[in-house]
Amino acid sequence: MASTQGAHDFDGATTNRGVSNRKRGNESLTEGHVPASMDPALQARARHELPTYDVWKSNHKSKLWVLAIMTMVVAMVVLAFVRPPARGGDGRPAGFQTQSAQRVSIGLKLAPANLDIRNQSGSSLDQVLIGNVYEGIVARDSNNKVVPALAKSWVVSNDALRYTFTMNTGMTFSNGDRLNAEDAAWSVNELVKRGYHDAQLLKHFESAKALDNSTLQIVLTAPYSDLLWVLTGRPGLVFDRHARYDMKTQAIGSGPYTVERFVPNSSLTLVANSRYRGPYRAKTASIVLHYYNDDNAAINALKSGDIQVLAPITQSLSGPFDRDSTNYDVKVGEGTDKFVLAMNCKGSKTSDVRIREAIRMAIDHKAIVASRGGVDRLMGGPIAPLDPGYEDLGARVSHTDVRRAAKLLKEAGYDRQNPLALRLEYANIYGTELGDQLRSQLREIGINLQVHVVEFSTWMQDVYTNKNYDLSLVDHNESHDFSQWADRGYYYNYDNPEVRNLYDQAMSATTEARKSELLQRAARVVSSDSPADWLFNYRITTVMRSGVSGFPINMNQALMPLWNVTFTHE
Repeated sequence: MASTQGAHDFDGATTNRGVSNRKRGNESLTEGHVPASMDPALQARARHELPTYDVWKSNHKSKLWVLAIMTMVVAMVVLAFVRPPARGGDGRPAGFQTQSAQRVSIGLKLAPANLDIRNQSGSSLDQVLIGNVYEGIVARDSNNKVVPALAKSWVVSNDALRYTFTMNTGMTFSNGDRLNAEDAAWSVNELVKRGYHDAQLLKHFESAKALDNSTLQIVLTAPYSDLLWVLTGRPGLVFDRHARYDMKTQAIGSGPYTVERFVPNSSLTLVANSRYRGPYRAKTASIVLHYYNDDNAAINALKSGDIQVLAPITQSLSGPFDRDSTNYDVKVGEGTDKFVLAMNCKGSKTSDVRIREAIRMAIDHKAIVASRGGVDRLMGGPIAPLDPGYEDLGARVSHTDVRRAAKLLKEAGYDRQNPLALRLEYANIYGTELGDQLRSQLREIGINLQVHVVEFSTWMQDVYTNKNYDLSLVDHNESHDFSQWADRGYYYNYDNPEVRNLYDQAMSATTEARKSELLQRAARVVSSDSPADWLFNYRITTVMRSGVSGFPINMNQALMPLWNVTFTHE
């Protein structure tokens, strides 16, 4: 059970519901008149000051006093030119002030084709819409843990078949419609009924119903230990059951931002939701997301000030910003991306476990990570550090075993005099450098790697669908995705009954500790079977202009909550 306060744990969320933040309402976002002082006495004094003309209508004695004052002012001005201004501890002139920008621009890489988060695939929609525009029954924090959101607490029955959520009160959608447990139940049921995107993740689902306006109950036919985590994504999003709008170009949610403008594959403009009254109220009036498919264009936009944040930046390109710490901050965050060198377990050559093990031992993982900037994490197994069941399995396969790798390959009938020819096919979105490195490293033990970098659609047909390949390279960025190793039909062609059994037990576990233990055991078996090599866990490098704060560093390519982002500039 969790009892942490949720996102809207109070009433009165519709106060001033028709007033834009740009006019009044959220004081920090107001763009109207600002009083000279917040002190009422000083404001009153300012209103009753006499005009200069009135002073000069007084007697001669008063004129002398004024002349004396003017002389002192002139003297002070002269001194100001002669003597340098006093400076504060940061080296800036005393009295120097900064101001917060009403707009922050962010550069991203993967652009959504449309905004239909129910039907459109792609992590770019989750990244910008979940937690910003749409909210879920529950959410996940920067460490990938489940936390309250629209539901402030929940109770799980002893048999793990009934999840009862207590919803926050006083919630509304951005159009002013009230949000309650009925909307939550309807959203989950519609997901399953209509087969919206990620509906298949909601396993063993029986029903969702509102017991009353603030109580939601989800019933399962069998225990499913990943349910809460799944509800932090698309399956748990709550939509307005009464609203009618074009979801491809519009969005009506309950989050701290609304969509003001969307240009497909180019930009997305978010503005503060004036009806939002939760604790994650937007600190910046407008966030503009720009999408760049070219690294140089993105870097130039950051240098010119067109954007204040770039996420991600290729680590090897971040050096100039890292050295210019006066103007930029470079941060490295955690993620769940796993760069996987898949090996066809039913391939004519790669079905031999000796060949697969030899490949893993011959790869110099440290050299690959170093060539990418040195911040990615080494992996020896299929589970990333932020996921349940993680264990550092790197010691199981080491590049120091190159001789062992050559020996294994020789046992399989190949060596440098009689090399093994293998085809590596992967999508061109990953570039050519990794393929070149693998070809060079595997040549040392007697493998001639033929690298084919193809269009993504070709990869989907050849590798993912037809499973016609020897080796392939994929960035599996999904969290909680161990199920792929328990799926005999997945493109790896990997089939181990023990792994399937352990995974099934893990998904039926009634505690997180038991689930993690079982997944850990399953991961060890998978790593020993070598159906793939895990080249590295990709870590996200973000560059920000100095003065930017509140931008999420961990997992910002999966979910990117922006309510806390500000930019203070001179």
